[in-house]
Amino acid sequence: MGIRVRAARGEDLSFVGQDGYTDPAAVAHSIEQGRALVAEVDGTAVGYLRVELLWGTQPYIALIRVLPPHRRQGVGRALLAHLEDALRKDGHAVLLSSSQADEPEPQAWHRRMGFEECGIINGINQGGVGEVFFRKRLRG
Repeated sequence: MGIRVRAARGEDLSFVGQDGYTDPAAVAHSIEQGRALVAEVDGTAVGYLRVELLWGTQPYIALIRVLPPHRRQGVGRALLAHLEDALRKDGHAVLLSSSQADEPEPQAWHRRMGFEECGIINGINQGGVGEVFFRKRLRG
């Protein structure tokens, strides 16, 4: 299985925005700004990643999603590696990410990918669930 990661394009809007959490105009803006990636297997989109810049400077994974039949096959790792390479080229030293406090699988994925837990904000999600934040150093 060959995984190909590329920048999202306008025609990817419905795929990259399928989570339903983000306004389609904001997703379109992410695509226009080059802050969305798509992973393909045999020419079919199977995963995506959207990144935002906190405080206008700090890259933060807003969302990474791999379609269920393609999970645990390296798609998320490929999306992350592509993003990390681009961020290093742009001079970034750290990548931030997060997951809900009640999501042990995404938290485990972050740790496997080399992220370290760096904080939590309690009660910010629906139902009062907290958000666990992670940091990954991109340079020594």
